[in-house]
This record gives sequence, structure tokens and C-alpha cells, in this order.
Amino acid sequence: MKIIKMLYFFLFWSFVLLPNVYGEMINQSMEGSMDIQLTHPDESIIGRIMSISILIKNNGWEDKQDISFIFTSQDNAIIPVSDNSIRIDKLSQSGSYGENIDFKISSDINPGIHFLNVKYSQVLVSNNKEPQEPIVHDIAIPIVLKEEPSVIIHTTIPEAIFTNAEFPFIIEIISEDIEITNVNVEIIPPIDIQFRGETLHSFSTIQKNSPVTVTSRIISPIEKVNTEYKLPFHIIVTYTNDMGEEKSESQVVSTILRPRTFMELTTDGGIWVGNFFIAPYVSIGTIIGIPAGAIISLLISKNRKSTKNRSKKKKDKN
Repeated sequence: MKIIKMLYFFLFWSFVLLPNVYGEMINQSMEGSMDIQLTHPDESIIGRIMSISILIKNNGWEDKQDISFIFTSQDNAIIPVSDNSIRIDKLSQSGSYGENIDFKISSDINPGIHFLNVKYSQVLVSNNKEPQEPIVHDIAIPIVLKEEPSVIIHTTIPEAIFTNAEFPFIIEIISEDIEITNVNVEIIPPIDIQFRGETLHSFSTIQKNSPVTVTSRIISPIEKVNTEYKLPFHIIVTYTNDMGEEKSESQVVSTILRPRTFMELTTDGGIWVGNFFIAPYVSIGTIIGIPAGAIISLLISKNRKSTKNRSKKKKDKN
């Protein structure tokens, strides 16, 4: 029977504290072995509703009565939605009580750390017969208030790319404060760049602080380039926030398209030697056996071109 009661107690408080499972807990032990637990979000958003859970348990052998929690905000930043207090007439030995109280974050405040003050009061009943003088404690709850939910775009792209090759393009979306829905991620590349994969990705939901990654590959132009120039990529993320409002975030990232040198290493372990590409999965025997002659020919050709250029420069000087 005791095990069943304990299981019931655990399940009950799991549901009570579920909305704030990612919040902060303040634990206080008061006179007469009264244990208090205040569970609150460590941050909230201006203009929204937040909830605080209280759990109090009498672990002493004497009864307590006239127990109260009174919530106040010095700058009126955090305002109770209904009543600003919780009152308990009596809590016997091993008794417990829990409740949630909702607060509206004022729209006329500056972002930053604000404090919700809690005045706790109780009366200990000595020998379960004689009420004593009230015992009062003050508790300050710090909460960071933010202007808007933050949705962050992290894009990973090579600093420079060369022609006739593929390169990774990775986007990570993080919603730091809220769950967002109807999420669309659009990649707008430059005209002369193609993608291997989709440039539009959709997600029904992105959970709070649960990054979502989109991986594509850039296909650079086949034509050779003689000078370096920047390639801008535009990323647009549209979504619906927890208030049903449509929002968007955008980012522009750039890479440099440059001429390819004689030997280039790709990000996946491949090697370009002149106009020949050695894939990363090719065996050592194949690398040694097949491209060796081609590599020597390219080196000889490169050396001849270099000698001709030097000879031409000397003639011009004469």
C-alpha cells in the first residue's frame, strides 16, 4: 500500500512540474522541517505568460498552519494573472501541497534580469496544540526577461572554392526559447552555382533547443576563372511562433570562387591533380598505377609551359 501511495505521489508531482521541467529549482528548508521547492523558468519573454510551481512538504512531527506564499515584483515586471498569493490553512505531519501560479510579463519593461519576490509565512503548532508566532522568510527568484524568441541560423561553408568540384554546405537551425512550427528553409544561391540536393526544406516542428541540420553540396562552375570573386548565398527561414504569428530570419554568407591550382585537396579526401581527379575511395594500388603516368605528363607539360614563358620574357626584354 505504501509503494502505491509513493507511486501516486511521484506521478502527481510529475504532472504538476511538467511545464517547468527545463526550469530552475529553489529548495528551502524552513523551521519545523518544512521543505519548500519553487520551480521557475530561468528566462521568459516580454508580453508572454509564465508559470511557477510550488511544492511544500511537512517533514516534521508537529503540524503547521496559516501557511502562505505572497508574490510581488518591485518594478511590476512580473504580474500575477489572478491572485498573487497561495494560502494553506493547515499541513499535518508528512502532509504535502502543490500548486501552479501564472504570471504575465509586462510589455513596458526593459529586457534583462528581474526579480520576483516571494514572502513565505507559517505558524508552527507546538506539540500539535499551541500555535507559535508566525515565521516569515523572503525568497528572491531571478528571471531573465527577453524581447523576442531567438531563432538562430548557423551556416558552415568553405572560405574558398575552385571550379569544377563539389563542396559541403551545412545549415543548422536552433530555436532557443520556444517550439516553432511550419518551418521552411530556403537557400538562394548565386546564378552560376548549382546544388546537389534541394534548396527548399520543410519541417513541421522544431523543438526548443533541438538543432535541426540541413546538408547540401555546392557544385561549382565548370568554366575556369582567372580571378577571385565572392559568391553570396542567401538563407531564409520562415516559421510560425508559439503565438501563431508568422516570422522570418535571414542570413547572407559568402565564399570566394578562385582559380584551381595544380594540386587541390577536396573536403572529402579527394585530390585534383591538374585536370585529373582521384576519388577518396580509390585504392592505393589504383592511385599509384593509373594516375602516375598522367601526373608525370602533366608535370612535364607544366615545366615546358614554364620554360616557354621564361624564354618569351627574355626575348621581350632584348
